[in-house]
Amino acid sequence: MTDSTVARRLAQYAHELRNQRLPEDIIKLVRQRFIDSLACVLGAYGAGPVKAALCYAAANKAQSSSVFGTNLKTTAQIAAFANGLMVRFLDYNDGYMALEPGHPSDNIPACLAVAQAENATGAELVSAIVLAYEIQMRLQDAASLNKRGWDHVNYINVAMAAAASNLMKLDVAQTEQAINIALSGHMAMRQVRSGSLSDWKGCSAANAARNAIFAAQVARHGMTGPSPIFEGEMGFFKQVSGPFDLDIGRFGTPDNGDFAIRRSLTKTFPTNGELHTAVWAALDIRKRIDGVNDIAAISIETSEFNRRVLADTPEKWLPKTRETADHSLPYNVARALLDGDITVGSYAAEKVADPAAIALMEKTSVVEDPSLTALFPRHLANRVRVTLVSGEQVVSEMITGPGSVETPMTDSDFERKFRRMAMPHIDAAAQAAVIGFVAGLEHQAGFESLFTAMAVS
Repeated sequence: MTDSTVARRLAQYAHELRNQRLPEDIIKLVRQRFIDSLACVLGAYGAGPVKAALCYAAANKAQSSSVFGTNLKTTAQIAAFANGLMVRFLDYNDGYMALEPGHPSDNIPACLAVAQAENATGAELVSAIVLAYEIQMRLQDAASLNKRGWDHVNYINVAMAAAASNLMKLDVAQTEQAINIALSGHMAMRQVRSGSLSDWKGCSAANAARNAIFAAQVARHGMTGPSPIFEGEMGFFKQVSGPFDLDIGRFGTPDNGDFAIRRSLTKTFPTNGELHTAVWAALDIRKRIDGVNDIAAISIETSEFNRRVLADTPEKWLPKTRETADHSLPYNVARALLDGDITVGSYAAEKVADPAAIALMEKTSVVEDPSLTALFPRHLANRVRVTLVSGEQVVSEMITGPGSVETPMTDSDFERKFRRMAMPHIDAAAQAAVIGFVAGLEHQAGFESLFTAMAVS
């Protein structure tokens, strides 16, 4: 085993996890992330990129997998793409910050698409989701990609290839080849999150999951991929990530209970997760001042990552699109100070172009504080310092907040989030049907009733 490739060892881990009984608290976490993802799906109904994906799905009908919000059925690959885009569109789904940021719930809609196509059970779906989280998050722990110009969704290539292989009941050798194919053939560049952000920002993870399903499908039929894909002379270590250690022997098992999903973070605001504590700090300051007209200057003191990623280009200081605005540290602080909340509506075109927000951003500076960088990524801390026209300074520092490992969201929190996003689209009976379905997710024999309840009549 010590001489085997990383891809082979990941495949072996996936295969061994397949038929093991998961702890109840891990299953509960899957149910929570599943309903959280469905809340994000509902919030994306009617969005422009989603409409484009639905048109694509409608032009490629099949009987494999369903598309949320519709009565459409298409291939597992296309359903994974369309549904994955819906989960990711608002940037409201869960996340995880390590050496590389990422959103492990991006795997959930793809796992669901494959589970439906393969007539898998709810228990098999839950197991595949846990596996995808485990591999993606452990890879995020192992190496940074963004500093080298690559996107974090490249780790989904690996995680989802393994998860799809499990749902398709591939053997270890086939799963290894699925990982080889997925990682070799589908590398995403970090440009998707740089400068003025496009529709594809929300599609990148869904596309990685789609490609991983394809890789598992062709591996099922005997296709082989480049090997060793991680360690080779032209492989992932040398060309993309740099060398790293991946101690698969320490991955989560039912015996040790140390599954990575425990460390994933959920969101109370539909925006970039690393700036949530800056929003909480701004909301705290807002309660302590008479109004924004009293503000002379705003200083956001943050980590090196946040300064480099969330306040890096002119577009982050004068956003034109919702995709750029929800990844702008100065914009979100300004919007929180103005409105007292961050909601889906905070990124409407008129809000992004609001002269009051622009004026506040012009008074804002973003600086790295080494002490906050030292807390990262264990804590996604931010400090907001407002100087009033009187010369008085009002400061709020937030080390952590709701949705963190320290203060996780509860079942009631997830249900409220789901109902809030569902209200404009599906009625109370349908909402109850979805909540009831997810409450028994691991016992479900099929998934048709879920898509029926989520459809817009």
